[in-house]
Amino acid sequence: QVQLVESGGGLVQTGDSLRLSCAASGRTFSMAWFRQAPGKEREFLAGIGWNGAMTYYSNSVKGRFTISRDNDRNTVYLQMKSLKPEDTAVYYCAQKTKVGQWSDQTQYGAWGQGTQVTVSS
Repeated sequence: QVQLVESGGGLVQTGDSLRLSCAASGRTFSMAWFRQAPGKEREFLAGIGWNGAMTYYSNSVKGRFTISRDNDRNTVYLQMKSLKPEDTAVYYCAQKTKVGQWSDQTQYGAWGQGTQVTVSS
């Protein structure tokens, strides 16, 4: 099973940008980013197909977040801009191993440990 390690989180201010990385131990196929805020359920943010040609976004981040990947580096990125305090959460990357809905967490077979993003007002 592929191992996933997120990095790039931290403390930023409202309006700042941040890029998260998800390094995989091997080749990956469809990948996605989720986040979980305190007291809330984990939510889907963005997904990307194996070659980067197809991307999918939740309405909550469309236009502010961009998912991309570098298959030579086995790494997936999440570029976040215009960050808001409500973006504060632990951010996770995951490998999609089934063909169901991108937002359905049961479709994912591997998860990283998460990276904390805190946006101060």
